Amino acid sequence: MRTGLNKFQRCPWCGNYLIHLAIKTAVDELQIPKHKLVIVSGIGCNSKMPQYLEGYWVESLHGREIPFATWVKMANADLTVISISGDGDSYGIWLGHLLHATRRNAPILHITCDNQNYALTTGQASSTTPLDAKTKSTPTGNHSQPFHPIEMVKAAGGKFVEMINDKDTKVLTETIKSAIQFDGFSHINVQQACPSWKKW
Repeated sequence: MRTGLNKFQRCPWCGNYLIHLAIKTAVDELQIPKHKLVIVSGIGCNSKMPQYLEGYWVESLHGREIPFATWVKMANADLTVISISGDGDSYGIWLGHLLHATRRNAPILHITCDNQNYALTTGQASSTTPLDAKTKSTPTGNHSQPFHPIEMVKAAGGKFVEMINDKDTKVLTETIKSAIQFDGFSHINVQQACPSWKKW
């Protein structure tokens, strides 16, 4: 965990603050020891989140957080392993990792912070950007049909799949706790605020 920092590296009012709080609260309430927690992130606005949570953490490559988290769990089944990424990583860059981890029922929790755009690179359209939404890469409106993540993961065999709004922190915290305790692959899609780029 980083120490000595007086501010988070996030935009004001970013939904990652609430997601971070829910993860921290869930881990604390489940009394998971620091040495038994591993958090793996990809690349994106949410990727620094593990640096501010107590435990082991890895910032992996873009879209590779799920296989890395799976390998960690395979190496030590006693660990609690949480994978975190954005919609760009989960549903775009390496969608196959999410679907195959679901199909294999890999015993990890994967949280997608879904702000419906590539916010770190200044707001390009992603796989979940709504139709007609104007973004930096779709100035005349998004013409691609967005993915519906919950239905997609369920179709791959997902047994624990939830979609929650970032502002509903109590439900999000309880859902994270249940997902950590679930025996198999669990996926939470968090509909996240992005005040800098989500303007539709």
